[in-house]
Amino acid sequence: MNSTVWFLFSGVLLVFMAIGSTLLKRLPLTPAMLCLGAGVALGPAGAGLFDIAFPDHSRLLEHVTEVAVVISLFTVGLKLRVLLTDPRWRVPLRLAVISMVLTVGLVTVVGVLLLGLPLGAAVLLGGILAPTDPVLASDVQVESPWDPERLRFSLSAEGGLNDGTAFPFVMLGLGLLGARDLGPGLWRWLTLDVLWAVGAGLAIGGMLGTALGRLVLYLRREHREGLGADEFLALGLIALAYGAAVAVEAYGFLAVFAAGVAFRQVESRETGADSTAPAVHPRDERGKEELEVDPVLAPRQLAQTVLTFNEQLDRLGEVAVVLLVGGLLPAIEPAAAAWIAVALLLLVIRPVSTSVGLAGLGITGTQRRLIAWFGIRGIGSIYYLTYAVNHGLPEPLVGPLSTIAFLVVAVSIVVHGISATPLMIRYTRRARVEEAH
Repeated sequence: MNSTVWFLFSGVLLVFMAIGSTLLKRLPLTPAMLCLGAGVALGPAGAGLFDIAFPDHSRLLEHVTEVAVVISLFTVGLKLRVLLTDPRWRVPLRLAVISMVLTVGLVTVVGVLLLGLPLGAAVLLGGILAPTDPVLASDVQVESPWDPERLRFSLSAEGGLNDGTAFPFVMLGLGLLGARDLGPGLWRWLTLDVLWAVGAGLAIGGMLGTALGRLVLYLRREHREGLGADEFLALGLIALAYGAAVAVEAYGFLAVFAAGVAFRQVESRETGADSTAPAVHPRDERGKEELEVDPVLAPRQLAQTVLTFNEQLDRLGEVAVVLLVGGLLPAIEPAAAAWIAVALLLLVIRPVSTSVGLAGLGITGTQRRLIAWFGIRGIGSIYYLTYAVNHGLPEPLVGPLSTIAFLVVAVSIVVHGISATPLMIRYTRRARVEEAH
């Protein structure tokens, strides 16, 4: 492919997304929908500007989605300024544990009875499809760390948590298919893949995020060292958390998310957890360096500059991955059973699992329905699919599982993208009316 064409196409797409971002927010469209369509039009089945096939390029897709999810998880963590002792955390925790397990179980039943998959493949499919996505759910995430509205906070934190808590089920599915040792009576899976990998991932990320946040603030306030270059700080913390967790066979996704949350908690504890505080520091005539060493404003300055940088990376990752997914879509040929499975996941399994998970938490009916609907599937599911393909998924099962996974992601991008803006605008207006009364 001519590199000049790529430069022209990339320039047009990125400039349009920049100048058209305000317009997109007013329409039932999302950048992901545009990128998906562009991928279909420009991929192998369209203009042929890039050549990608599955599973031939599964290694490339695994690495690209891995990077995109890691960056997004850290970004989501930085947005969650609510203290860990706040009861608002109970909703996403229930969703990431109870609803996650139930979703995997129900998808397993559909996989065996409707799709005719063996038990191991059905469990694996559940692990692939159960997590909601932090990359594509930006329209329903918290808009500001200082405005943790309950619905947006719950959806954001759920996407951050369950992209890691899905890993044990992926490992279980691979084990049942003979690609991984589960141990007698599943003891190895329970001790290593569940207890150790989850606990160690959260602990490593939490400790690194807290330690680095405090260290940088100390150096800046006391010695005027470590100033600027917050971009390197963000990338360094992401790499450290992910690498340290993977090195000890813990879940890197959970570690990165925990690092982002812990890094933000340092700022929240130092400046106060008041959710009504302004998202940016007051107008100040001092330069950036003076703000970085200010005893009061330094924590906020640090957290906000790191978050701003990661948000830009997050958007670039979304563009790259969704373009690739769009290029792969024309190659799949879903049967009627696949379409039924997708409908069951979005319209039955997600609502049932969230209803059980949210029982007794005092969630309003509107919030419950929106949480049930916005179970957005995306880049995380593609990562888990490619991970399974590259770690022992039997070749005859690659086609059926990849067809379902790509179909679910494409349908989710479209239907959730169309509905996100109008539903959230309506919800926000209703919430304001209720507050006024």
